[in-house]
Amino acid sequence: MSDAIIVLNAGSFSLKFSIYGVANRELNLVARGQIEGLGTSPHFKAKDQQGRSLAHASLGGSMPGFGHPEAFAHLSVWARQQFGGKFSPVAVGHRMVHGGTEFTSPTLIDAEVLSRLERLIPLVPLHQPHNLAAVKGVIQLRPDLIQVACFDTAFHRTKPKVADRFGLPDEMFGQGVRRWGFHGLSYEFIAGQLRRIAPDISAGRVIVAHLGSGASLCAMKDGQSVDTTMGFSALDGLPMGTRCGNLDPGVILFLLRQGWNVDRIEDLLYKKSGLLGISGMSNDVRVLLASDRPAAAEAIEFFVHRIVREIGSLTAALGGLDALVFTAGIGENSPVIRQRVCKGLAWLGVHIDPDANGHGSTRISPAGQSPSVWVIPTDEEAVIASHTLAVVRALKGGPQEETRLCRLTD
Repeated sequence: MSDAIIVLNAGSFSLKFSIYGVANRELNLVARGQIEGLGTSPHFKAKDQQGRSLAHASLGGSMPGFGHPEAFAHLSVWARQQFGGKFSPVAVGHRMVHGGTEFTSPTLIDAEVLSRLERLIPLVPLHQPHNLAAVKGVIQLRPDLIQVACFDTAFHRTKPKVADRFGLPDEMFGQGVRRWGFHGLSYEFIAGQLRRIAPDISAGRVIVAHLGSGASLCAMKDGQSVDTTMGFSALDGLPMGTRCGNLDPGVILFLLRQGWNVDRIEDLLYKKSGLLGISGMSNDVRVLLASDRPAAAEAIEFFVHRIVREIGSLTAALGGLDALVFTAGIGENSPVIRQRVCKGLAWLGVHIDPDANGHGSTRISPAGQSPSVWVIPTDEEAVIASHTLAVVRALKGGPQEETRLCRLTD
């Protein structure tokens, strides 16, 4: 029987998971999926490493008490039935949105760490409680399992202090009112992939465009974060599917004076803005690109405009640009968005090959062109699995060699 690592990414209404088998120095993806509709009508979906369906079933009608503990319990039973005696879980790795200044590397979760992570909830009240609910769910069902927290904020702790600050009193900076940055696990994965496929470029000045329903940019130098578009929260920076992106704080003051309360403003900024708000029809780039409605075209134009503008800003922070990388759902799958962004960056010397872009090749700029342009799929779960296995090995006193991800390198 082989050891297995389970990776959990807990949201407000869903629990995403991946299961990795462990053999020698290798991590092999066995299955991934999610349980969605938590608290309402839970539905379970799972696929194997080739994307073939393993499960697709409703877990019943209205189940208001079905939360993260129940979801993990269902996942555990399903995995045992599906894989029999092939795999035995030894640890669970968690995506944790916020680690503050204290947690800058993957961390073994114990009672003290859990308590310290709970104290960070005021910084991310819409995310951290759900991440921690998954941890508590595992403790409730399988207290014997090692649990490891991997932090989205950690990658950005290399940013200089000047890039962390707001123009606010210094005591507020000490209280955590600073530009934390997020999507760090995705950026860590891309930095690692660049070291493997383009080591000469990875050491240079790189901007990674993580474009999905949540979107941000990260400026890297020698594989480390120099600056990023997301700030104190996941609202800042680029416009997103339903989130506003960069916003003059005066707008919030205006709405408060108009009688809006905090909950209504929060709902507006997180759920009714961005591409959905501008278009009035959808937060899905595919739907907007296929539409002939002027508002859909305006939403796409705004999205591209903001990406181009922020890349210009980050290029200034880097002192130049050697490579641009597109990743995440839109970045990996939308040749039109990539083409429009790169067209807006022609002044920087950015050019792409239309055929390579259309086919989603790894490198979509002509050979010898600088800055070069790349399309690299991200995999945050693989990063979490690798870190979790490293913590397990350290606890067991095993060798600390680099983990090999078979499905990525074979």
